[in-house]
Amino acid sequence: MKKIALLFVFTLFVFTIDTFAQPLYYPPLSTSATWETTDPTTLNWCPERINNLYAFLEQENTKGFIILKDGKIVLEKYFGTFTDQSLWYWASAGKTITSFLVGKAQEENLLNINDRSSIYLGTGWTNCTLPQENNITIKNQLTMTSGLNDGVTDNHCTLPSCLDYLADAGTRWAYHNAPYTLLDNVLENATSQNLNTYTQLKLKNPTGMTGGWATVDYDNVFYSNVRSMARFGLLMQGNGAWNGNQLINSTYFNEMINTSQTLNKSYGYLWWLNGKQSFMVPTSQIVFPGSYAPDAPDDMFAGIGKNGQIVSIAPGRGLVVIRMGDAPDSSEVPFTLCNQIWQKINELDCNLAI
Repeated sequence: MKKIALLFVFTLFVFTIDTFAQPLYYPPLSTSATWETTDPTTLNWCPERINNLYAFLEQENTKGFIILKDGKIVLEKYFGTFTDQSLWYWASAGKTITSFLVGKAQEENLLNINDRSSIYLGTGWTNCTLPQENNITIKNQLTMTSGLNDGVTDNHCTLPSCLDYLADAGTRWAYHNAPYTLLDNVLENATSQNLNTYTQLKLKNPTGMTGGWATVDYDNVFYSNVRSMARFGLLMQGNGAWNGNQLINSTYFNEMINTSQTLNKSYGYLWWLNGKQSFMVPTSQIVFPGSYAPDAPDDMFAGIGKNGQIVSIAPGRGLVVIRMGDAPDSSEVPFTLCNQIWQKINELDCNLAI
């Protein structure tokens, strides 16, 4: 009897691992080729509950939505006149692309994230004293710990006159767009290539992504279709590898999606990390207990942008979740929407009573 029980437990364990940890499928690089799909019923997802998810997404001003399971499309939905070819902005979800590119430039020995930012931006890129400015590194820009004042009139402003000292670099976490945006200048000066060219060579060509960067006021904003964002999410699910081709150093990749400093445990290198002890939010110095998306898997990490641009990866469940659209609320980083989407995904299971 014990042998039968042990066999049952072992079979259940193998089934569970097989369900959530399949080999990844990578779509062809040609965007005109067919991207393979998975029938949602194989995941025990109920059609009527999928319709409930779509109704919620439409209510929340969504334009395009995709879920990948182990790389294959399991759900894909567009609303209104939006299609799989429509372009939309990533907003701050595009910070994750910059993080990837910085890691690639470091791998190519074109920079080191521990370098002073002024090596690439020149002395006087801030309104700080020289010693204060010299304390700021590329890593501080990646982790939102520059110490520059995010409470200025326009914290997107990249002019030196807007970049005032508030605290020593590394001692204060604050969601400050301008130091992030200047990472693009760091990249261009380190690589001797413009941002779109470097993105094309190191990210888009190897993955089949399309889209590009455009300057909007002080910001550099990435635009693409929904499927290109899904390709990027799949690259991240594969630990920075695409179909056997490791596009970014594994050490940097692991640093990128793990807690990067002690101040905001839910922040990596421009990625939001779930399942941590606490988190902080933009414009606030309050440390909130728990996860920012408690209904999402603990291993989920995400790029989240204004108006609900979301690339969310849950490696343990083999899922990549993409949402593009208009504002569901007025928050700069809409954590609530990210969590609500995961609530709806959890409810898709036909065995779950709701």
